[in-house]
Amino acid sequence: MPGQPILTFDEPLQEGVLLKRYKRFLADVELKSGEIITAHCANTGPMTGVLYPGGRVRVRYVPSPTRKLLWSWDQAEVPGENGSYSWVGINTSLSNRIVRSAIEAGCLNDELGSIALIKGEVAYGLNKRSRIDFLLTPKENAPDCRSIYLEVKNTTWTESDLALFPDTVTERGQKHLREMIGVLPEARAILVPCIGRSDVKAFAPGDSADPTYGKLFRLALKSGVEVIPCCFGFHVDCITWEEKRPISQKVRDSHS
Repeated sequence: MPGQPILTFDEPLQEGVLLKRYKRFLADVELKSGEIITAHCANTGPMTGVLYPGGRVRVRYVPSPTRKLLWSWDQAEVPGENGSYSWVGINTSLSNRIVRSAIEAGCLNDELGSIALIKGEVAYGLNKRSRIDFLLTPKENAPDCRSIYLEVKNTTWTESDLALFPDTVTERGQKHLREMIGVLPEARAILVPCIGRSDVKAFAPGDSADPTYGKLFRLALKSGVEVIPCCFGFHVDCITWEEKRPISQKVRDSHS
């Protein structure tokens, strides 16, 4: 059901204004109190379309003796269609947790079937040199008892109402597509674009950013890799399930 919370925060996020992002991992934010803090930015990519100095952001206070920074940058408010604004989840370290929570909440039961076991970061592929985000084992009575190799891709870039991945060249992402094709047909291979905003209607590969990935994406579809774009809403106190999104019909037509 849209709007169903799948992750709740122990403490609400704090709001501020983004001053600057620098050295990839750092962001200076001015909180509502006027205090300026430096937050960890877990998103190492270019953050195309979601990086707006002077825009509103939400940060999480995470004090720990093992952390150099006491804050994490989790969300950004970005302009959308028709003058509207949307909150986007930019913390890539949360993507796997979000998708796992959606699986455990039954949001993907129709696609996955009943799951008996979920293992994270399992070695696979050529010489076991890759790691799949999740290896799912179906229950014994499942209609399809093959193991499921499931890869998650954090997705925040958009053009109009279309969600796109990747937003830069990703040799790692290309490799993952090849490895996923390689597990077929003995196992199922599923790619889950974790769409960190709820204002999109469909998903497509980011051909303009990485044409090679786009070609491999279409090859993967043709080979039998399943793609389930999943949409989520980002709030000050929780993350919500906002249903699946279709693959753009233009992409489907191009590989048929």
